[in-house]
Amino acid sequence: MPMENLEHLDPLTDADAALPSDDVRPRGGRANEIRNALQEEIETGKLPPGSALDERALAARFQVSRTPVREALQQLAARDLVRIAPRQGMSVARLSISQVRAIMETIGELEGTCAKLAARRVDDELRNRLDVSLQHCQDAAIQGGTEEYAQANAAFHEVIYVGSRNPYLADLIRNARRQIYRYRLRDFVTKAQINKSLQDHLKVARAIQDGDEAAAIHQMMLHVPSGSTGFSEFLARMPMSLFETEAGDA
Repeated sequence: MPMENLEHLDPLTDADAALPSDDVRPRGGRANEIRNALQEEIETGKLPPGSALDERALAARFQVSRTPVREALQQLAARDLVRIAPRQGMSVARLSISQVRAIMETIGELEGTCAKLAARRVDDELRNRLDVSLQHCQDAAIQGGTEEYAQANAAFHEVIYVGSRNPYLADLIRNARRQIYRYRLRDFVTKAQINKSLQDHLKVARAIQDGDEAAAIHQMMLHVPSGSTGFSEFLARMPMSLFETEAGDA
C-alpha cells in the first residue's frame, strides 16, 4: 500500500500497547479475526458503503491494541473493501454507479453461462436438488421474510453453480457477488419482489431440468439484473450516498 495512504494514521501510544489479548495470539491471528469480522459486516451491509471506521473505537470493541486493527484494515483495503485516504481517515469503500453496473453485467453473463452448462450436464441428482431448492424458496416466500428468502435464493443459485460442474466459473460468480452483495440488500424487501424471484426460479429450474440450454441462459439473464435489464429499478431503490462520485462529477 502506498505510504502516503498511511500518513493520517496516528502513532500508537503506550496506552494502546497496554491493551490486552492480542500479544498472546499467533502473529497475525488476531488481525485476521478482526478482518474476517469486519469483512462479513461490510459484505452483508451491516457496515454500509461510506461508513467511517475509527481505529480507537474498533480497538476498544475487539479489546485489542490498535496494531491488529490497523493490520486488519490494511488487509481490507487491499481487497478494495476499505478506503484509506490521507487526512480523511478510513471508511467502507464505495463503488461508483459505473462500477456497480459493470459488476452486475458481469454477474448476469456468468450466471447465464452457468445455467447453460447446468442444462447441458443435467442428471437426475441435479433435477432432484433443484426441486428441493425450489421448495425451500417457496416455503421461505410464504412463511419467511427478507432474510429467509435471501438465504433460500442464495442456496438455489449455489445448486446451479455446482450443477454447472465448472468450479472455476462458479468461483468467479461467488467472488463477484461478494463485491456487490452490500448493494443488493433491498432486493427482497417486498412480497412482490419475492414472488417475482420465485417465479423466475421456477422458469430457470424447468429449463435446466429439461436440458434446454437456450432457455436456461435466457431465463437466467431475465432473472439476474444486469447492467441494462433491471438496472434502473435497482438504482431507484438505492440511496445515492452509497455510491462513489464518478470521475469528473466532483
